[in-house]
Amino acid sequence: MPQRKKIRVQTFLEKKQANEKIVAVTAYDYPTAILVDEAGVDMVLVGDSVGNVVLGYDSTLPVTMEEMRHHLRAVRRGIKNAFLVADMPFMSYQSSVAQAIENAGLFLKDGAEAVKLEGGTGTIVQIVKALVDVGIPVVGHLGFTPQWIHQFGGVRFRGRKSDEAKRLVEMAIALQDSGCFAIVLELVPEDLAVIITEKLSIPTIGIGSGPHCDGQILVLHDLIGMLPGWSPRHAKRYAQVGELIRHSVEIYAQEVREGKFPTSEYTIKMPPEELERLKQLLQRF
Repeated sequence: MPQRKKIRVQTFLEKKQANEKIVAVTAYDYPTAILVDEAGVDMVLVGDSVGNVVLGYDSTLPVTMEEMRHHLRAVRRGIKNAFLVADMPFMSYQSSVAQAIENAGLFLKDGAEAVKLEGGTGTIVQIVKALVDVGIPVVGHLGFTPQWIHQFGGVRFRGRKSDEAKRLVEMAIALQDSGCFAIVLELVPEDLAVIITEKLSIPTIGIGSGPHCDGQILVLHDLIGMLPGWSPRHAKRYAQVGELIRHSVEIYAQEVREGKFPTSEYTIKMPPEELERLKQLLQRF
């Protein structure tokens, strides 16, 4: 396998200019970080979606900085070439610029190379500018922003009506002007994603927003079919890993109960002379 070059912030701008698609995926632990990095993705996001797919929360809202830092450090140890981004969890940046800088700085100390923030209001734009001003690269996030789920009233596409679509275009431009080097567009109508992508000089990374964004991102657990049951409309399943795991554990449990596992090939025996000596020693008791 040829040696890959380390992905940097500038790499994403170069890819947009060259019309080369950006590949991004989430990861939350060391082994999956190794695998997605070796698979050749450009960006790995330690998403606050860890709350849904790893920690069992109903939404991303309960995820804390401590939980994010724990998973970020694990992923960092598995990444060599991909660019590593960490999600700023709910209420880790909204209170003040100082809070945002402090928490984003902690992520960079833990090994992140950029942070991602949701929204494009005036407050968020000011926070993005402040982070960039102190040397912290930022990815924006527009469309359906999971931390705003209660305001939106559930998971739904954003920008289906012209007024809301215009507002999203304006926020995308504002985020670019504030210093974001890329913007995630989640659950935005395909034709609106085209308009935003064409208007920006920085890359757009889509999730459920059609094929015309400069790149795509999926939650790893959706991509590999890790969890049973419902799967988001936008998430293509490339494998059924969850079913494979369940089936493997069922076979293991059956073999243990039937005495088929373990056999002697999965252990060792003492050297015969040592076993005999042990028996002699035990005769003294």
